[in-house]
Amino acid sequence: MSSRFAHFWSVFTAAPHRLLFFCGAVQIIGTPGWWLPELAARVTGNAWLPAPVLPAVWVHAFLMIYGVFPFFIFGFLFTVYPRWMAGPVIPRRAYVPVFALLCGGFLIFYPGLYLHRLVVALALLVFAAGWAGALWSLLSVYTNARQRGVHERLLNLALAAGLLGVGCFLIAVLSGDILFFRLAREFGIWLFLLPVVFLVAHRMIPFFSQSALMNYIMVRPAWGPPLMLLCAGGHVLLELAGYPAWRFLADLPLAAAALHHSWVWQFRRSFHARLLAMLHIAFLWLGVAMVLYALQSLVLLVTGTDYFGRAPLHALGIGFFTSMVVAMASRVTLGHSGHALSADTLTWAVLLGVNASALLRIAGEFLPSIGATLNLAAGAVWLVSLLAWVMRYAPMYLQARADRQPG
Repeated sequence: MSSRFAHFWSVFTAAPHRLLFFCGAVQIIGTPGWWLPELAARVTGNAWLPAPVLPAVWVHAFLMIYGVFPFFIFGFLFTVYPRWMAGPVIPRRAYVPVFALLCGGFLIFYPGLYLHRLVVALALLVFAAGWAGALWSLLSVYTNARQRGVHERLLNLALAAGLLGVGCFLIAVLSGDILFFRLAREFGIWLFLLPVVFLVAHRMIPFFSQSALMNYIMVRPAWGPPLMLLCAGGHVLLELAGYPAWRFLADLPLAAAALHHSWVWQFRRSFHARLLAMLHIAFLWLGVAMVLYALQSLVLLVTGTDYFGRAPLHALGIGFFTSMVVAMASRVTLGHSGHALSADTLTWAVLLGVNASALLRIAGEFLPSIGATLNLAAGAVWLVSLLAWVMRYAPMYLQARADRQPG
């Protein structure tokens, strides 16, 4: 191994977020990059790529749920779990194999889409092994920590539910059974992503707000996490049981809770600092998404017709999940690379671009005559915005800290 590569490797592997955020940055571009030709084909009627061995919608759903966010989630939790719980630091010998397995899974996954279902299945097994290794490392911190709280307990459950969702998708790939695809989708969105992103926000947004705003009283409603989990579980049960018209029983309380959190966290004051406002804007999308879900359910109950389509889903997926990843990953990257905790104009523009993508995708559901074009535009705005984010932040994972501190 040359001295130059050895130096690069020591820098790149100096902290878990470097490896995993870098893979997440690649995937946050690769995922829409794979999907955009499919959207363009719907607009033009011409396909430029061979058909994958799985339904394109299945692939898109899997990539959006499991192909981007876990890299950022594990990179973040590997960093903060030891700090939150005064537990042991996760060593390099634990997080480097996780990085290799998670990324290796997708290096197999993409070509497998055009080779054979069994190749895709192999990719999922490798990816699941990485996920299991990550969960094992986090549980090791948890079991050996001096202080543990409700956030960590629920996060552990949510991460296990995500691994179960990957297993369901693997069964769907091997069997072609749409039921297991639905299970993978519902578990991934409602029992993995929603709890994880909500819990991280519940823990961190008040803390960051107190650090940035004068005379800020930190509020973390203790009833928030259990209510969120109850509502998310209720949504899944009603959906899988075939009662979408009654989902409002779960969605409406969660909408009210999310909007209440935005209020008590003082959304309006957050604009004092752009980096803080990004987090608050991202969290507000949860309230918007759940209002749309509740309205969709109520209208379906009264009229028997679904007028909302996938608008609530994309308010949640693009508006909430993606905006929160951009906001949180920007802050973590700046802080752990020795740069000032301040969102420059480009970072702010990226957040606005992601929000514009969400609005375009939502509008596409209500304007069916131009829906396909709006969907394509939403994907293009996502890609351009996040490509700018990657070009700005990805180099920081490959370089030593600007302040010459370790990590």
